[in-house]
Amino acid sequence: MVRAAAERLHGKARRTPLLSSPFLDELAGRRVWVKAECLQHTGSFKFRGAWSAISALSKADRACGVIAFSSGNHAQGVALAAARHGIGAVIIMPSDAPVIKIANTRALGAEVVMYDRATEDRDAVAAKINETRNLTLIKPFDNRFVIAGQGTTGLEIAGQAREAGVTKAEVLVPCGGGGLTSGIALALEAEAPDMGVRPCEPEGFDDVTRSLATGQPQVNERTTGSICDAIITPTPGLLTLPIMQRLCGAGVVVSDDECLHAMALAFDRLRIVIEPGGAAALAAALFHGDQLTGTDTIVVVSGGNVDRPMFIKALTDFRGA
Repeated sequence: MVRAAAERLHGKARRTPLLSSPFLDELAGRRVWVKAECLQHTGSFKFRGAWSAISALSKADRACGVIAFSSGNHAQGVALAAARHGIGAVIIMPSDAPVIKIANTRALGAEVVMYDRATEDRDAVAAKINETRNLTLIKPFDNRFVIAGQGTTGLEIAGQAREAGVTKAEVLVPCGGGGLTSGIALALEAEAPDMGVRPCEPEGFDDVTRSLATGQPQVNERTTGSICDAIITPTPGLLTLPIMQRLCGAGVVVSDDECLHAMALAFDRLRIVIEPGGAAALAAALFHGDQLTGTDTIVVVSGGNVDRPMFIKALTDFRGA
């Protein structure tokens, strides 16, 4: 299914680079390879899953338009994919989403509906809107075509790693609901079985890490309170969790400050811009090496859609780090 998604995405998604820096290697105590999905269309990997899902719809369903909910990256991915298919998109976004993500989603032509994630349920908001419209819901992670689309990142990692002479590594992935993590794990199971996937999450929002540790789905006590908005979800997906339980290693939990530090280091050493949630895996590689094994770590930088004040804070707080 990932291969089929790759065929639909051929010529549509960018083959993002696999970057490295001797400085980051020294800091991490091993070789660190950075898969820069912050350079993907709309600034995150989400375009892959959005295009995969929309392109798999029937012509009749596509003509009716789509609906999605997202704090911003899935929103932009769906908005662009819908626009390029010539169809309408309604995006439900939390009121505390980064301003740049809201603005970009609207600029891509989507109709944006705001909600309060602390007091309202996004599924209920979507259902209410769709009572009078025949829109197809494109879920951010619990959709098999979305998972397959995100898995194309893993196909690229496998090929690029081979080109670099790397056949065995731990692959660290920023994890919210698990679409990217499970998709990459499925791709690597087939293409690079000696590579193991590890989900990375912010402190206080480590539902996947706890779910993998306990064997049962866990729910976060809060829905807000971390700068890593892109990877805050209430609980793992029904489709994604079984995949992660089968294929992924233990999760790694990072702090907000570690993500800010990783953002500054990525800019200084790789000249790329990362948002806080997108930096979670790099933070894990750089500051939690005691939880890792082997001489090579591949890090997915999942997004770069950060508001200017937050990026300035990262550069200011960790100047010259």
